[in-house]
Amino acid sequence: MRLNGRVFEAAVAGWERRTRRDLYHSALVVRLPEGDYAVEMGPEQRGDGAARGAVAGGPVGSRLLRRWRIFRYEVRRERDGVIPDVAEAVDSPRRLTGDELIARHLFDLVARVPTPVWGRDELGTGEMWNSNSLTSWVIARSGLPVEHLHPPAGGRAPGWDAGLAMAARAAGPPDPLSPPAAPAAP
Repeated sequence: MRLNGRVFEAAVAGWERRTRRDLYHSALVVRLPEGDYAVEMGPEQRGDGAARGAVAGGPVGSRLLRRWRIFRYEVRRERDGVIPDVAEAVDSPRRLTGDELIARHLFDLVARVPTPVWGRDELGTGEMWNSNSLTSWVIARSGLPVEHLHPPAGGRAPGWDAGLAMAARAAGPPDPLSPPAAPAAP
């Protein structure tokens, strides 16, 4: 995966005529009284999806290839799940909230995430859809502030802005738990 990321970033940096940057992958852990849940997007696995916390999924690369499992991803919120590359995390973890009500709302939103083609920009956001999109979409739709969340200096998280764009397009306010905005001054 590291090699693929380096090749991808080299190609994109060349296309955009800029220097290469480190690439970052984001994931979430939602802490609830009944347990911790790892929220992540990954290749669809064999077996009972519900048993491993799979709540959504979509095609990889092209909708035409989705009939083969190798070209499908799944969105998981796995109880006591493990984020495979957490040991390599840089500048994290970041605690986003200690409020159980918001954490539960965020947990529930995972099952409602959009599921466009992974690795493509079929939604016209300017970035491909991937695991970073899942993370930013869920955070933004939960009503938690995303303005201060950025990759470490000198890096980028491809797909992050796609999630933010899709969250902004979603119908309704970001979070029914948020206090109403103050009225504008006359």
